[in-house]
Amino acid sequence: MESKRLIPYSVYLREDIYLKLKEFAQGRKAASLVRDAVTMMIEGDDAFNGGYNKAIRDVITIVHEDELCKRLGYQGETVACHLEDLLTEMIIHQRINRKEA
Repeated sequence: MESKRLIPYSVYLREDIYLKLKEFAQGRKAASLVRDAVTMMIEGDDAFNGGYNKAIRDVITIVHEDELCKRLGYQGETVACHLEDLLTEMIIHQRINRKEA
């Protein structure tokens, strides 16, 4: 099971990028937007795999927020935790192609 803990990390942006991000991410979603972009870049070499992994994580979040999944269980494990284990196995882990300097 993946850790749910989020660790703060400060990033400095050029002013023009900051203003575009602020405009694009209306409704206090800038942190989520940046977090998703960094996660997709780190976990997937291409947009498809990054988007796929994001979708899997979104489903895991929805499963844990669903009252029925949280309440139903079998042999001491909730349906939410069981589904998370199954879905986590579907996440594509790839190596990052780093350019050697």
